[in-house]
Amino acid sequence: MIYAYSAVDTTGKRSRGSDEAASPEALSRTLTARGLVVVDVEPAPRTAQRGGESGGWRPNPRQDVLEATRALAALLGAGVTLSRALSTVAAITPGRAAAALDDVRLGIGGGQSLADALARHPRLFSPLYVGVVRAGERSGALAASFAALAAQLERQERLRARILSAMLYPLLLAAAATAASAVLVLFVLPRFADLLESAHATLPRSTAALLAVAGVLQHGWPLILAALALAAGAVVLATRSAGGRRAGAAMLLRLPVAGSLRRHTLAARFARVLGVLLAGGAPLLPALDDTLESLSDPLARDEIGHIRTRVRDGAALNAAIAEGTLFPPLLSRLVAVGEEAGQLEQFLARSAEICEEKVDRLLQRLVSLAEPAMILVFGALVVFVALSLLQAIYGVDAGAFR
Repeated sequence: MIYAYSAVDTTGKRSRGSDEAASPEALSRTLTARGLVVVDVEPAPRTAQRGGESGGWRPNPRQDVLEATRALAALLGAGVTLSRALSTVAAITPGRAAAALDDVRLGIGGGQSLADALARHPRLFSPLYVGVVRAGERSGALAASFAALAAQLERQERLRARILSAMLYPLLLAAAATAASAVLVLFVLPRFADLLESAHATLPRSTAALLAVAGVLQHGWPLILAALALAAGAVVLATRSAGGRRAGAAMLLRLPVAGSLRRHTLAARFARVLGVLLAGGAPLLPALDDTLESLSDPLARDEIGHIRTRVRDGAALNAAIAEGTLFPPLLSRLVAVGEEAGQLEQFLARSAEICEEKVDRLLQRLVSLAEPAMILVFGALVVFVALSLLQAIYGVDAGAFR
Protein backbone atom coordinates (compact mmCIF):
# COMPACT_ATOMS: atom_id res chain seq x y z
CA MET A 1 0.00 0.00 0.00
CA ILE A 2 1.20 3.52 -0.76
CA TYR A 3 1.54 5.91 2.21
CA ALA A 4 2.14 9.65 2.14
CA TYR A 5 4.67 10.89 4.66
CA SER A 6 5.96 14.13 6.12
CA ALA A 7 9.40 14.20 7.73
CA VAL A 8 12.34 16.49 8.50
CA ASP A 9 16.05 15.87 8.71
CA THR A 10 18.34 16.90 11.56
CA THR A 11 18.96 20.28 9.92
CA GLY A 12 15.24 21.03 9.87
CA LYS A 13 14.74 20.59 6.11
CA ARG A 14 11.24 19.45 5.19
CA SER A 15 10.69 16.28 3.22
CA ARG A 16 7.29 15.18 1.90
CA GLY A 17 6.44 12.36 -0.43
CA SER A 18 4.93 8.91 -0.72
CA ASP A 19 6.30 5.40 -0.68
CA GLU A 20 5.07 1.82 -0.64
CA ALA A 21 5.21 -0.15 2.59
CA ALA A 22 3.42 -2.94 4.41
CA SER A 23 2.23 -0.61 7.18
CA PRO A 24 2.74 2.94 8.50
CA GLU A 25 5.10 1.54 11.14
CA ALA A 26 7.24 -0.15 8.50
CA LEU A 27 7.52 3.07 6.50
CA SER A 28 8.40 4.98 9.69
CA ARG A 29 11.25 2.55 10.40
CA THR A 30 12.52 2.90 6.83
CA LEU A 31 12.49 6.70 7.00
CA THR A 32 14.17 6.69 10.40
CA ALA A 33 16.93 4.51 9.00
CA ARG A 34 17.49 7.19 6.36
CA GLY A 35 18.13 9.73 9.11
CA LEU A 36 14.72 11.42 8.93
CA VAL A 37 12.42 12.35 11.79
CA VAL A 38 8.92 11.17 10.87
CA VAL A 39 6.18 13.73 11.48
CA ASP A 40 3.19 12.00 9.93
CA VAL A 41 2.35 8.91 7.90
CA GLU A 42 -1.09 8.31 6.38
CA PRO A 43 -2.60 6.44 3.41
CA ALA A 44 -1.96 8.35 0.20
CA PRO A 45 -4.89 9.58 -1.90
CA ARG A 46 -5.74 7.34 -4.83
CA THR A 47 -4.63 10.02 -7.26
CA ALA A 48 -1.24 10.41 -5.59
CA GLN A 49 1.76 9.21 -7.57
CA ARG A 50 4.82 7.61 -6.13
CA GLY A 51 7.20 10.28 -4.90
CA GLY A 52 4.61 13.05 -5.25
CA GLU A 53 3.69 15.67 -2.71
CA SER A 54 0.94 14.91 -0.20
CA GLY A 55 0.56 18.36 1.20
CA GLY A 56 -2.31 20.75 0.63
CA TRP A 57 -4.15 23.69 2.04
CA ARG A 58 -6.20 22.90 5.13
CA PRO A 59 -9.01 25.26 6.07
CA ASN A 60 -9.41 23.65 9.51
CA PRO A 61 -7.18 25.32 12.14
CA ARG A 62 -7.71 22.40 14.55
CA GLN A 63 -6.12 20.07 12.02
CA ASP A 64 -3.21 22.50 11.61
CA VAL A 65 -2.66 22.58 15.37
CA LEU A 66 -2.81 18.77 15.50
CA GLU A 67 -0.18 18.41 12.77
CA ALA A 68 2.04 21.01 14.42
CA THR A 69 1.75 19.21 17.76
CA ARG A 70 2.66 15.88 16.17
CA ALA A 71 5.68 17.45 14.51
CA LEU A 72 6.88 19.14 17.70
CA ALA A 73 6.59 15.86 19.61
CA ALA A 74 8.65 14.07 16.94
CA LEU A 75 11.33 16.76 16.68
CA LEU A 76 11.76 17.32 20.41
CA GLY A 77 11.83 13.57 20.96
CA ALA A 78 14.67 13.37 18.42
CA GLY A 79 16.72 15.91 20.36
CA VAL A 80 16.10 18.99 18.18
CA THR A 81 16.24 22.24 20.15
CA LEU A 82 12.96 23.98 20.90
CA SER A 83 13.72 27.07 18.81
CA ARG A 84 14.79 24.96 15.84
CA ALA A 85 11.75 22.72 16.21
CA LEU A 86 9.37 25.69 16.27
CA SER A 87 10.92 27.28 13.16
CA THR A 88 10.83 23.94 11.32
CA VAL A 89 7.23 23.22 12.24
CA ALA A 90 6.18 26.76 11.33
CA ALA A 91 7.68 26.19 7.88
CA ILE A 92 5.65 23.01 7.26
CA THR A 93 2.39 24.11 8.91
CA PRO A 94 -0.22 25.97 6.83
CA GLY A 95 -2.71 28.61 7.91
CA ARG A 96 -2.80 30.73 11.04
CA ALA A 97 -0.89 28.14 13.05
CA ALA A 98 2.32 28.93 11.14
CA ALA A 99 2.18 32.64 12.05
CA ALA A 100 1.32 31.76 15.65
CA LEU A 101 4.29 29.39 15.94
CA ASP A 102 6.62 32.07 14.54
CA ASP A 103 5.29 34.48 17.16
CA VAL A 104 5.77 31.83 19.86
CA ARG A 105 9.40 31.35 18.75
CA LEU A 106 10.01 35.10 18.94
CA GLY A 107 8.40 35.21 22.38
CA ILE A 108 10.71 32.47 23.64
CA GLY A 109 13.66 34.38 22.22
CA GLY A 110 12.48 37.39 24.23
CA GLY A 111 12.55 35.44 27.49
CA GLN A 112 9.01 34.08 27.70
CA SER A 113 8.23 30.52 28.63
CA LEU A 114 6.75 28.32 25.94
CA ALA A 115 3.44 28.07 27.80
CA ASP A 116 3.15 31.84 28.18
CA ALA A 117 3.98 32.36 24.51
CA LEU A 118 1.31 29.83 23.48
CA ALA A 119 -1.24 31.48 25.79
CA ARG A 120 -1.04 34.63 23.64
CA HIS A 121 -2.99 32.72 20.97
CA PRO A 122 -6.08 31.41 22.82
CA ARG A 123 -8.05 30.76 19.63
CA LEU A 124 -5.53 28.12 18.58
CA PHE A 125 -4.17 26.85 21.90
CA SER A 126 -6.74 26.16 24.61
CA PRO A 127 -6.04 26.58 28.35
CA LEU A 128 -5.75 22.80 28.58
CA TYR A 129 -3.14 22.80 25.81
CA VAL A 130 -1.17 25.54 27.53
CA GLY A 131 -1.47 23.77 30.89
CA VAL A 132 -0.06 20.49 29.58
CA VAL A 133 2.81 22.34 27.92
CA ARG A 134 3.51 24.19 31.16
CA ALA A 135 3.53 20.85 32.97
CA GLY A 136 6.03 19.51 30.45
CA GLU A 137 8.27 22.55 30.83
CA ARG A 138 8.40 22.26 34.60
CA SER A 139 8.90 18.51 34.56
CA GLY A 140 11.50 18.54 31.80
CA ALA A 141 9.39 16.18 29.67
CA LEU A 142 8.29 18.58 26.96
CA ALA A 143 8.42 15.98 24.17
CA ALA A 144 6.20 13.62 26.20
CA SER A 145 3.76 16.46 26.86
CA PHE A 146 3.43 17.23 23.14
CA ALA A 147 2.99 13.52 22.44
CA ALA A 148 0.18 13.38 25.02
CA LEU A 149 -1.39 16.49 23.50
CA ALA A 150 -1.22 15.00 20.01
CA ALA A 151 -2.96 11.86 21.24
CA GLN A 152 -5.62 13.95 22.98
CA LEU A 153 -6.25 16.13 19.91
CA GLU A 154 -6.49 13.03 17.72
CA ARG A 155 -9.11 11.55 20.05
CA GLN A 156 -11.08 14.79 19.90
CA GLU A 157 -10.92 14.90 16.09
CA ARG A 158 -12.06 11.27 15.80
CA LEU A 159 -14.94 11.93 18.17
CA ARG A 160 -15.91 15.12 16.30
CA ALA A 161 -15.84 13.24 12.99
CA ARG A 162 -18.05 10.45 14.38
CA ILE A 163 -20.54 12.95 15.76
CA LEU A 164 -20.72 14.91 12.50
CA SER A 165 -21.20 11.70 10.54
CA ALA A 166 -23.95 10.51 12.88
CA MET A 167 -25.64 13.93 12.88
CA LEU A 168 -25.77 14.21 9.08
CA TYR A 169 -29.09 12.42 8.67
CA PRO A 170 -30.80 14.12 11.65
CA LEU A 171 -29.68 17.52 10.33
CA LEU A 172 -31.05 16.76 6.87
CA LEU A 173 -34.26 15.56 8.47
CA ALA A 174 -34.53 18.73 10.54
CA ALA A 175 -33.89 20.92 7.49
CA ALA A 176 -36.52 19.13 5.42
CA ALA A 177 -39.06 19.21 8.25
CA THR A 178 -38.41 22.90 8.88
CA ALA A 179 -38.85 23.73 5.21
CA ALA A 180 -42.09 21.73 5.06
CA SER A 181 -43.39 23.43 8.21
CA ALA A 182 -42.53 26.87 6.80
CA VAL A 183 -44.43 26.14 3.57
CA LEU A 184 -47.39 24.86 5.56
CA VAL A 185 -47.49 27.85 7.93
CA LEU A 186 -46.66 30.64 5.49
CA PHE A 187 -48.57 29.49 2.39
CA VAL A 188 -51.03 26.66 3.00
CA LEU A 189 -52.65 27.70 6.27
CA PRO A 190 -53.33 31.35 5.24
CA ARG A 191 -55.28 30.15 2.19
CA PHE A 192 -57.14 27.67 4.32
CA ALA A 193 -57.99 30.47 6.75
CA ASP A 194 -59.40 32.57 3.90
CA LEU A 195 -61.52 29.64 2.80
CA LEU A 196 -62.99 29.11 6.26
CA GLU A 197 -63.57 32.82 6.71
CA SER A 198 -65.54 33.03 3.45
CA ALA A 199 -67.67 30.12 4.68
CA HIS A 200 -68.35 31.95 7.99
CA ALA A 201 -67.42 28.76 9.77
CA THR A 202 -67.14 28.45 13.54
CA LEU A 203 -63.65 27.13 14.12
CA PRO A 204 -62.70 24.62 16.82
CA ARG A 205 -60.30 25.93 19.43
CA SER A 206 -57.36 23.92 18.16
CA THR A 207 -57.89 25.18 14.60
CA ALA A 208 -58.32 28.78 15.75
CA ALA A 209 -55.13 28.55 17.80
CA LEU A 210 -53.25 27.01 14.86
CA LEU A 211 -54.40 29.73 12.47
CA ALA A 212 -53.54 32.44 14.99
CA VAL A 213 -49.99 31.08 15.32
CA ALA A 214 -49.71 30.86 11.53
CA GLY A 215 -50.83 34.48 11.23
CA VAL A 216 -48.29 35.66 13.77
CA LEU A 217 -45.49 33.76 12.03
CA GLN A 218 -46.54 34.99 8.60
CA HIS A 219 -46.64 38.66 9.48
CA GLY A 220 -44.17 38.83 12.35
CA TRP A 221 -41.29 36.61 11.22
CA PRO A 222 -38.87 39.58 10.79
CA LEU A 223 -39.48 40.62 14.39
CA ILE A 224 -39.11 37.02 15.56
CA LEU A 225 -35.77 36.66 13.76
CA ALA A 226 -34.60 39.97 15.20
CA ALA A 227 -35.61 38.87 18.72
CA LEU A 228 -33.73 35.58 18.28
CA ALA A 229 -30.64 37.45 17.06
CA LEU A 230 -30.81 39.81 20.03
CA ALA A 231 -31.20 36.88 22.42
CA ALA A 232 -28.18 35.14 20.88
CA GLY A 233 -26.15 38.33 21.18
CA ALA A 234 -27.17 38.73 24.81
CA VAL A 235 -26.05 35.16 25.54
CA VAL A 236 -22.68 35.79 23.86
CA LEU A 237 -22.15 38.98 25.85
CA ALA A 238 -23.14 37.24 29.07
CA THR A 239 -20.60 34.45 28.51
CA ARG A 240 -17.83 37.05 28.20
CA SER A 241 -18.36 38.20 31.79
CA ALA A 242 -17.24 36.26 34.85
CA GLY A 243 -20.74 36.17 36.31
CA GLY A 244 -22.26 35.03 33.02
CA ARG A 245 -19.72 32.23 32.59
CA ARG A 246 -20.33 31.03 36.14
CA ALA A 247 -24.12 31.07 35.66
CA GLY A 248 -23.81 29.24 32.36
CA ALA A 249 -21.52 26.60 33.85
CA ALA A 250 -23.90 26.04 36.76
CA MET A 251 -26.90 25.77 34.43
CA LEU A 252 -25.07 23.25 32.24
CA LEU A 253 -24.28 21.03 35.22
CA ARG A 254 -27.96 20.91 36.19
CA LEU A 255 -29.07 19.50 32.84
CA PRO A 256 -29.79 15.72 32.92
CA VAL A 257 -27.32 14.32 30.36
CA ALA A 258 -25.24 17.40 29.57
CA GLY A 259 -24.41 17.76 33.27
CA SER A 260 -22.89 14.27 33.46
CA LEU A 261 -21.07 14.92 30.19
CA ARG A 262 -19.56 18.12 31.56
CA ARG A 263 -18.54 16.53 34.88
CA HIS A 264 -16.67 13.71 33.17
CA THR A 265 -15.02 16.12 30.71
CA LEU A 266 -13.70 18.30 33.53
CA ALA A 267 -12.61 15.25 35.54
CA ALA A 268 -10.67 13.93 32.54
CA ARG A 269 -8.88 17.25 32.05
CA PHE A 270 -8.09 17.56 35.76
CA ALA A 271 -6.70 14.02 35.97
CA ARG A 272 -4.75 14.33 32.71
CA VAL A 273 -2.90 17.53 33.60
CA LEU A 274 -2.29 16.58 37.23
CA GLY A 275 -0.96 13.18 36.18
CA VAL A 276 1.47 14.73 33.70
CA LEU A 277 2.75 17.17 36.33
CA LEU A 278 3.22 14.51 38.99
CA ALA A 279 4.88 12.15 36.53
CA GLY A 280 7.41 14.90 35.80
CA GLY A 281 8.34 15.16 39.47
CA ALA A 282 6.30 18.21 40.49
CA PRO A 283 5.15 18.33 44.14
CA LEU A 284 1.42 17.88 44.67
CA LEU A 285 0.55 21.43 45.80
CA PRO A 286 2.34 23.23 42.93
CA ALA A 287 0.89 20.64 40.54
CA LEU A 288 -2.60 21.49 41.76
CA ASP A 289 -1.86 25.19 41.24
CA ASP A 290 -0.81 24.57 37.62
CA THR A 291 -3.79 22.30 37.02
CA LEU A 292 -6.12 25.03 38.26
CA GLU A 293 -4.59 27.49 35.79
CA SER A 294 -5.06 25.06 32.88
CA LEU A 295 -8.87 24.94 33.22
CA SER A 296 -11.15 27.78 32.19
CA ASP A 297 -14.39 26.54 33.77
CA PRO A 298 -15.05 28.75 36.85
CA LEU A 299 -16.71 25.97 38.86
CA ALA A 300 -13.82 23.60 38.15
CA ARG A 301 -11.35 26.25 39.29
CA ASP A 302 -13.31 26.69 42.52
CA GLU A 303 -13.35 22.93 43.06
CA ILE A 304 -9.61 22.53 42.48
CA GLY A 305 -8.95 25.48 44.77
CA HIS A 306 -10.91 23.73 47.52
CA ILE A 307 -9.02 20.48 46.86
CA ARG A 308 -5.71 22.29 47.15
CA THR A 309 -6.74 23.90 50.44
CA ARG A 310 -7.73 20.53 51.92
CA VAL A 311 -4.50 18.88 50.73
CA ARG A 312 -2.47 21.75 52.22
CA ASP A 313 -4.29 21.18 55.50
CA GLY A 314 -3.21 17.54 55.53
CA ALA A 315 -6.08 15.70 53.82
CA ALA A 316 -5.40 12.94 51.31
CA LEU A 317 -6.02 13.85 47.68
CA ASN A 318 -8.77 11.28 47.27
CA ALA A 319 -10.57 12.55 50.38
CA ALA A 320 -10.35 16.14 49.16
CA ILE A 321 -11.79 15.15 45.78
CA ALA A 322 -14.57 13.12 47.42
CA GLU A 323 -15.66 16.12 49.51
CA GLY A 324 -16.54 18.07 46.38
CA THR A 325 -19.62 17.73 44.21
CA LEU A 326 -18.23 18.47 40.77
CA PHE A 327 -16.15 15.43 39.81
CA PRO A 328 -17.76 11.97 39.51
CA PRO A 329 -17.16 9.53 42.45
CA LEU A 330 -15.11 7.26 40.18
CA LEU A 331 -12.26 9.77 40.19
CA SER A 332 -11.82 9.82 43.97
CA ARG A 333 -11.97 6.00 44.13
CA LEU A 334 -9.27 5.52 41.51
CA VAL A 335 -7.13 8.20 43.13
CA ALA A 336 -7.50 6.38 46.47
CA VAL A 337 -6.28 3.14 44.90
CA GLY A 338 -3.38 4.98 43.27
CA GLU A 339 -2.35 6.58 46.57
CA GLU A 340 -2.48 3.24 48.37
CA ALA A 341 -0.43 1.53 45.64
CA GLY A 342 2.05 4.40 45.33
CA GLN A 343 1.15 4.81 41.65
CA LEU A 344 -0.88 8.00 41.72
CA GLU A 345 0.36 9.24 38.32
CA GLN A 346 -0.63 6.00 36.55
CA PHE A 347 -4.07 5.92 38.15
CA LEU A 348 -4.68 9.57 37.29
CA ALA A 349 -3.88 8.78 33.66
CA ARG A 350 -6.22 5.79 33.80
CA SER A 351 -8.92 7.95 35.37
CA ALA A 352 -8.60 10.42 32.50
CA GLU A 353 -8.96 7.61 29.95
CA ILE A 354 -12.05 6.19 31.67
CA CYS A 355 -13.70 9.61 31.88
CA GLU A 356 -12.91 10.32 28.22
CA GLU A 357 -14.43 6.98 27.22
CA LYS A 358 -17.53 7.90 29.24
CA VAL A 359 -17.72 11.24 27.42
CA ASP A 360 -17.51 9.44 24.07
CA ARG A 361 -20.36 7.11 25.01
CA LEU A 362 -22.54 9.94 26.30
CA LEU A 363 -22.02 12.00 23.15
CA GLN A 364 -22.81 9.04 20.92
CA ARG A 365 -25.95 8.38 22.97
CA LEU A 366 -27.08 11.99 22.58
CA VAL A 367 -26.53 11.84 18.84
CA SER A 368 -28.37 8.52 18.54
CA LEU A 369 -31.33 9.99 20.44
CA ALA A 370 -31.49 13.13 18.29
CA GLU A 371 -32.97 11.38 15.24
CA PRO A 372 -35.97 9.69 16.95
CA ALA A 373 -36.56 12.81 19.05
CA MET A 374 -36.84 14.99 15.93
CA ILE A 375 -39.07 12.44 14.23
CA LEU A 376 -41.40 12.44 17.23
CA VAL A 377 -41.47 16.24 17.48
CA PHE A 378 -42.14 16.90 13.81
CA GLY A 379 -44.51 13.94 13.59
CA ALA A 380 -46.54 15.29 16.50
CA LEU A 381 -46.61 18.72 14.83
CA VAL A 382 -47.89 17.25 11.56
CA VAL A 383 -50.51 15.16 13.34
CA PHE A 384 -51.72 18.20 15.29
CA VAL A 385 -52.01 20.31 12.14
CA ALA A 386 -53.79 17.56 10.22
CA LEU A 387 -56.27 16.83 12.98
CA SER A 388 -57.00 20.53 13.51
CA LEU A 389 -57.68 21.08 9.82
CA LEU A 390 -59.80 17.96 9.47
CA GLN A 391 -61.82 18.91 12.51
CA ALA A 392 -62.48 22.33 10.98
CA ILE A 393 -63.42 20.83 7.60
CA TYR A 394 -65.89 18.39 9.08
CA GLY A 395 -67.48 21.22 11.06
CA VAL A 396 -68.11 23.38 8.01
CA ASP A 397 -71.59 23.39 6.50
CA ALA A 398 -71.28 22.31 2.88
CA GLY A 399 -74.06 24.70 1.90
CA ALA A 400 -71.87 27.64 2.81
CA PHE A 401 -69.79 27.09 -0.33
CA ARG A 402 -72.79 27.18 -2.75
